[in-house]
Amino acid sequence: MIGTVYKSTGSWYTVKNDSGTFFECRIKGKFRIQGIKSTNPIAVGDIVEFDVEKLGDDTVGIIHEIKDRKNYIIRKSVNLSKQTHIIAANLDQVFLLITLNNPTTYTIFIDRFLATAEAYEVPVVLLFNKIDAYDDEELGEIKFLAALYREVGYTCIGISAKTGKNVDKVKELMTETTSMFAGHSGAGKSTLVNALEPNLKLKTAEISEQHLQGQHTTTFAEMYDMDFSGRIIDTPGIKGFGIVDMEKEEIGDYFPEFFALKGDCKFNNCLHIDEPKCAVKEALENEEVAWSRYKSYVQMVSGEDENYRVDIHDTKK
Repeated sequence: MIGTVYKSTGSWYTVKNDSGTFFECRIKGKFRIQGIKSTNPIAVGDIVEFDVEKLGDDTVGIIHEIKDRKNYIIRKSVNLSKQTHIIAANLDQVFLLITLNNPTTYTIFIDRFLATAEAYEVPVVLLFNKIDAYDDEELGEIKFLAALYREVGYTCIGISAKTGKNVDKVKELMTETTSMFAGHSGAGKSTLVNALEPNLKLKTAEISEQHLQGQHTTTFAEMYDMDFSGRIIDTPGIKGFGIVDMEKEEIGDYFPEFFALKGDCKFNNCLHIDEPKCAVKEALENEEVAWSRYKSYVQMVSGEDENYRVDIHDTKK
C-alpha cells in the first residue's frame, strides 16, 4: 500500500492510505535514506510504501520504501550537532509565525529559516502574529519589518490567532495545499490551527511570565486534515535554527536580493564581505539592502553561533 505519514514519534509512524484508513507503522530493519544522515529517516509528509501484518490481535504496518521527496525542511539536530533533523517533507508552503515579543523572534532566526527554505525549494509566508497585543509603536516596528521582507519578495500578513484577525487570509492560502506552521514555542502555532479548525482543539499554553518563553505544547510534528480541503503540519517550537550543508560560497544565493545583484559584482565568486566592487555592499551603503539581512548573512558565512543575535528592534540601524 501507498500512504502519507501523518505523525512520527521516532519509532512509530501514523500513515494514512489512499482510501483514508490510518495505520500504525514501523520501519522494517535498518532503514536509511541515501544521502541524508538524519535522526529521523522518515518525516511527516513523506509518501511511503508499506505492507500490513498481523501482530497478535493488532494490525501493524511495515514501511519498506520511501518515495522521492519534492522538498523538505531540515535543520541541525538539537542534541547531536553533527546530525540533522527533517521537520517535514513534501510541502506546498510553510507559514513562519513571528512575534515581536513574548517571545521575541530575532531576525537571524527568520533569515536562517528563509535561507534554508530557499535552499530546499519550500515557499514561505511570514505571519506576524499577536498584532492585537501591540501598542502603536510596536505595530510600527511590525509594519517596518513586514515591508522589509515584502521588498525581498515574501508574502507577509499581520494576524491575531487569538482574535481571528486575518485568519481568513491564511485559510485562503491553505486551501487545497499541504502547509506547515513553524516558529518559536509560544508564537501561537497551535492557537492558529485551532482558529482555522476549532474542532481539532489542539493543546495550547500561556507564555511563561518568568522567562517570557512559550511552553512546548506540541511534542511531535503531526499533520491534520482541515475541513476546507487543506492539510496542516503543526510542529514543536523551534528555539534555534542551525543551517545544514551550505557552503559559504552559496549562502548568498539563498538571499534573493543578494542573488539578484550577484551578476553585477566584479568577481564571480564574490562573498560580499571584503571584495572590491561588490554590488551587494554598494546596495547596502545605498540602503537598497537591509542591514539586518546583511548581518544575518555575514554571521552565516562566518559560521558564528546563532546566539549572536540581531534584534527586531535593530533592523533600522
